[in-house]
Amino acid sequence: MTADATPALVEDEQRTAAGPRVRRGSAYPRYLAGKVAGAAVSLLAVLVTSFFLFRLIPGDPVKTMTGGRQVSAEQLAAYREEFGLDLPLWRQFTDYCGKALTGDFGTSYQFRAPVVDKITEALPNTLLLTGTAFVLYTALGIFLGTRSAWRHGKLGDRVNTGLALTLYSIPSFWLGLLLIIVLSVGIGPLPGMFPTGGMESGGEEGFAHVLDVAHHLVLPVVTLVAVEYGQTLLVTRSALLDEMGSDYLTTARAKGLRDDLVRRRHAVPNALLPTVTLIFINLGRTVAGVILVETVFSWPGLGGLFYQALSVPDLPLVQGLFFVFAAAVILMNTLADLVYPLLDPRVAR
Repeated sequence: MTADATPALVEDEQRTAAGPRVRRGSAYPRYLAGKVAGAAVSLLAVLVTSFFLFRLIPGDPVKTMTGGRQVSAEQLAAYREEFGLDLPLWRQFTDYCGKALTGDFGTSYQFRAPVVDKITEALPNTLLLTGTAFVLYTALGIFLGTRSAWRHGKLGDRVNTGLALTLYSIPSFWLGLLLIIVLSVGIGPLPGMFPTGGMESGGEEGFAHVLDVAHHLVLPVVTLVAVEYGQTLLVTRSALLDEMGSDYLTTARAKGLRDDLVRRRHAVPNALLPTVTLIFINLGRTVAGVILVETVFSWPGLGGLFYQALSVPDLPLVQGLFFVFAAAVILMNTLADLVYPLLDPRVAR
């Protein structure tokens, strides 16, 4: 038997080990309907939770909006009537749910603008920051995770795992502040090389503007990548280590397949299911942004907007942002559930 025939034999053994294929025509629609229904119920639960949760925050939004100025009782009553805060709680709740189901989250107290407009305005900035970081830390985590698993127990594996655990345990805001001190302000003979915050310096146009934004992007992206890549590395490494003891990999090596080919063609694809889950969860978080990192670096995204809204509290804006954050994670988790049967048909049983 030639070595050229071995990949097909190994794939046959993989299919045998994985069990019989599921007829997608019968099982998958029922599986799909269950996941979509579960996502819809979760979204409704988030809608209800977002209304009551933030009303536990101490403080009077109307008094906060006046900025400490002396305001008459009549003016305060007019403000409350304008924003519907004079209505009974049950009426505020029904009005909120009715409008939210049509995509209307009300008007921001502090900005006097529709909540949807403020979210739409800040969303591209968040996607630029967290999307760039997501691509980098996902690629880095999968690459280093597979390398560490295939050489587990060796020096490289111990260094990669130890560094990933250390960085993953560091609070993102603390690492961000440390990077600002060292690389923005400068320390000792090391001069400051990057801006302390913001998204742009202003006054730049064209390609110079792109470079300016990229310059401001470096430190927050480095912070997110350093803190987040370790999770992907550890999950990928653990899943691949569980897969490496499988009989079909031993058979593939015995038939003469190169070690690198066994890893890339057989071991890694079968170990990707937990990593796919994590990727979709992190993808949902790219919409939410990272509140602490955006706040530390004064990045004008959804995370920074959420922090501003909490300080008032700007209830319509907080509720709208909370719903968008939760909905992004729920939808990405649902999408991951729908992709699973394509990777392993047994999931849809």
